[in-house]
Amino acid sequence: MFKSRLFKSIYFFVGLLLAILVAGTAGFMLVEGWGFIDSMFMTIITVSTVGFREVHPLSNGGMIFTAALIILSFGTFAFAIKSITNFLAGGEYRLYINEKKMMKEFDKLNKHVIICGFGRVGMQVAEDLKAHGTRFVVIENNEEVIKEFEGFPGYLFLKGDSTLDENLLKARIENAKALICCLPKDADNLYVVLSAREIKNSLFIVSRASNQSTVNKLKIAGAQNVIMPDAIGGSHMASLISNPDVMEFLDIIRVQGYNGANIESISFNELPDQFKNKTIGQLEAKRLTGVTIIGFKTPNGEYLINPDYEIEVVPQSKLFVLGNPSQIEKLNHLFGISH
Repeated sequence: MFKSRLFKSIYFFVGLLLAILVAGTAGFMLVEGWGFIDSMFMTIITVSTVGFREVHPLSNGGMIFTAALIILSFGTFAFAIKSITNFLAGGEYRLYINEKKMMKEFDKLNKHVIICGFGRVGMQVAEDLKAHGTRFVVIENNEEVIKEFEGFPGYLFLKGDSTLDENLLKARIENAKALICCLPKDADNLYVVLSAREIKNSLFIVSRASNQSTVNKLKIAGAQNVIMPDAIGGSHMASLISNPDVMEFLDIIRVQGYNGANIESISFNELPDQFKNKTIGQLEAKRLTGVTIIGFKTPNGEYLINPDYEIEVVPQSKLFVLGNPSQIEKLNHLFGISH
């Protein structure tokens, strides 16, 4: 705490005051021949201009020294006192305490998501992550944007530039499970992806892209998924015309989330031992919990829609289930899954 940048400035001003006190005390002892206590007291009432009379009558040399001490120390003394007062009562100390509290929150982060940029895309990402109970931290350079959302439950902000490695480290990227780049410039997103991949090779990275030409570059840099919001938005609007009922149903799942219907993924490792290496039919998920197994991911990455009941759940595979919140909760309880 006391090694911080803010406290270093306090040390400087306190040291300055002590230097003035020592110099004044030594000066009066040499010029006037007074004792230590009298010289120190005279120095204090001189530089602080409190208006007491002299401790002893001053000689000509003493008056010259006193005048010089007043001229040299008055401005410095007043500035030092003002700076210390501002630190303690003017908000700097409060900001420091808030920063320390925030860093303690960062120390607790584990398996969280880092959101780089808090524009329209970043805000939507944060809202959806919060709805799904996923812990996240936002790195944003715009202080006004941070002030608008700071204090909202579940929102943790780090003011700074996402392209700087030091800010990624402050956001505990080594403990994060994923990073989402939502910066408006493709070049900045590319730089963040490169930096994040270098710091943590196993990190799951999703990036935004504005231009099609940048998509491959971002994937080469290390992003597993690259999203073009404008393209997705246009495709979605077109689909609302060609398949309105289908899109409305999918929107219910996506937008309502925990209040409507959910699609959840369950990996082989999340299943209890008694459910591993069984067929989809043997899991009896529909009968026991009400959820429907609508998809299956094979160990080699192939996706199967409405998988056959004879398919066996093996290592490296995943199940995708559809159900309402109550059904999903029953499934999680049955399989002992925490999410």
